[in-house]
Amino acid sequence: MKINTHFAFLDEGSKKEIRRAMLKAVAIPGYQVPFASREMPIARGWGTGGLQITLSVIGTEDVLKVIDQGADESVNAVSIKKLVHETTGVEVAERTQEASLIQSRHRIPEVPLTDEQILVLQVPTPEPLRDVEASEYITKRLHSEDEYSGAWLMLFEQIMKYGKTTTNADHPVYVNGRYVMAPSPIPRFDNPKMHQSEALILLGAGREKKIYAVPPYTDVESLAFEDYPFTVESFDGQHCHLCGAKDVFMDELIDPATGEATYQCNDISFCVDRLNDKENVEVETSYA
Repeated sequence: MKINTHFAFLDEGSKKEIRRAMLKAVAIPGYQVPFASREMPIARGWGTGGLQITLSVIGTEDVLKVIDQGADESVNAVSIKKLVHETTGVEVAERTQEASLIQSRHRIPEVPLTDEQILVLQVPTPEPLRDVEASEYITKRLHSEDEYSGAWLMLFEQIMKYGKTTTNADHPVYVNGRYVMAPSPIPRFDNPKMHQSEALILLGAGREKKIYAVPPYTDVESLAFEDYPFTVESFDGQHCHLCGAKDVFMDELIDPATGEATYQCNDISFCVDRLNDKENVEVETSYA
């Protein structure tokens, strides 16, 4: 027996409630808005928050792109893409430029986003103060009082111990000069892409039941001290061994034969586009 599901899987009441939370999140940049996170056909912690946002905003004319750690063909990305496609019938794409709605885990695409696009980020831990304060009641009060000394102290302790900040991914940011926000587990390299972004950025944490947002053309500043300025991951002197790209976020790979380290673009779609332009041939798969 075939059972027809709602368009985009969720019932209209659920989508309406999630959209209301998104509207409040856009109106108060960086503020974590609670929402009634629904049970999804994937486990919590595997992108349920981002998926619920995607299912709530997607329309029949949208083109969807889903990436996981820069790849379109990882298990998580393929599973989410398949669920959305089968419950909506929308087109799916791998090229960032072709997508109107992009759901991502761990990365913001290398290709600059436009005001015609929406970026949805999957978030595991939305509270930037969780490492210094376990109580949700207290963290909400600290946000309301604009009291972020705990976040500054965390960075200060890293500098005193290691001589630099060691946040790696999820480096906290100030949004619109008011709220400190966890930018999902994107690397520090991607933090500057959020500043004055043309695209609307929506962040969802299904397990923690929080939605927050960075509206287009909003100031986003990474927390840093004057004498220890914010820095991103450095790939100086390195280039992608496939397409030759520089100044992009890259993965370090070890050649099993020689044991030497090589580098490759983390954003596979970006790398494939460069290869197509460079070689003037079509690359059939994302894994060049």
